[in-house]
Amino acid sequence: MGVVTYSQEYTSAVAPSRMFKALILDSHNVIPKIVPEGIKSMEFIEGDGGVGSIKQTNFGESAHIKYTKHKIDALDVENFYCKYTLIESDVKFDKIVFVVYEVKFVASDNGGCVCKMTSEYHSKDNAELKEDDIKQGKDRAMGLYKSVEEYLLTNPNACA
Repeated sequence: MGVVTYSQEYTSAVAPSRMFKALILDSHNVIPKIVPEGIKSMEFIEGDGGVGSIKQTNFGESAHIKYTKHKIDALDVENFYCKYTLIESDVKFDKIVFVVYEVKFVASDNGGCVCKMTSEYHSKDNAELKEDDIKQGKDRAMGLYKSVEEYLLTNPNACA
């Protein structure tokens, strides 16, 4: 099995505590409200949101994917850090066995934060993964982060 790692950063005007709450701790309530056309629901099918919990995301009718399941591997609320693994999906990947994500929100000088994201793609039989193979997923993640940021900026009491 081969492993390909991609890292990216996103700068936000929103405080790290609010971004972390909206995207990690309370995502199952917040995200379906923000992007109801893309995500129908998010629910814990095992656990209560702590380490070992499994969250299922159900996507809207127009999505090319119906659901994903992620397992929470590590959660550090004080340091705004989460590590989780994509363990199941209705889409069969021809090159990927599973994906491990790490997200950390770091305070910036302007009161906002820098979101540092790392994705580890574990490929089948050392299959070669190219940037184009995963670009769509990275673009979708960035779009979601921007939508959440816009929502939090427009609703200053949300996730406060």
